[in-house]
Amino acid sequence: MTVVSNEVTSTLDPFPISPRTAPTVPSRIARRLAVLGDSTAVGLGDPLPGGGWRGVGPLVAEALGVGSDGYVNHSFTGARMRCVRESQLPDALAHRPDAALVLAGMNDTLRSDFDPDSVSADLDEIVTGLFSVGAVPVVVRFHDHGRVFRLPGPLHRALKSRIELLNSAIDAVVAGRGVPCLDLGFVPGAYDLDAWSVDRLHPSELGHRLLARGFTDLLGQAGFAVPEPVALHPSGGAPVGTADHVGWLLVKGIPWLWRRGRDLVPYAAAIMLRSARESLVIRLP
Repeated sequence: MTVVSNEVTSTLDPFPISPRTAPTVPSRIARRLAVLGDSTAVGLGDPLPGGGWRGVGPLVAEALGVGSDGYVNHSFTGARMRCVRESQLPDALAHRPDAALVLAGMNDTLRSDFDPDSVSADLDEIVTGLFSVGAVPVVVRFHDHGRVFRLPGPLHRALKSRIELLNSAIDAVVAGRGVPCLDLGFVPGAYDLDAWSVDRLHPSELGHRLLARGFTDLLGQAGFAVPEPVALHPSGGAPVGTADHVGWLLVKGIPWLWRRGRDLVPYAAAIMLRSARESLVIRLP
């Protein structure tokens, strides 16, 4: 159940309601929602005026009509899929959610020990655990983030290759377990800079709203009532200006690229070497 439609009725309504995506009579009310994952799930990129983050989780909870006592967010920055399985899943199961959002995997692609088989096994345990307590989990498959962050060519190719492996691992679980999946590469506006925060790593408020709209669309398909559809116009977030862009680049952006680059450079070099060898073989008589 993957969202792959590029149908757009207007720039303000990228997820048009249709008979296919909106059940006539929703059969289930979501009273408890759990969010698991990494910094995107935490809400980074959607700052609140008084400090802290909002992000996709509260937006989905509001759309579903889940009260504050029914919403929990177990995610934390830097989490990998293994972290979700080991540290976050037990608490989520204790909450016994009706629905759960799982946003993890990108951090795995940025590590030298990336293993898609392990990621797939971890995700399989996560979704089967959530199914076991009656929850409907929604997972994501990832976009080509190098198009957003503008990595140098070899690093972009290395990251894209790993994201493709990650998506294959996720696809195996989606197909095997029948879990709803939001394909971020097909979310309208996914590659527009307005959908990304100053760091170009996390969604902006608009980006989080687009994610929330996609998640609630899938939950609506699964039979949940969505009494308050997610609006895409800014509301309640803190404004972000030019100083924030410059400050992030100096304090966070360059150090992050250096740290992650050290993990990806050997992989990128291997890709370049393999491509050179293949090119040489083709040219040989």
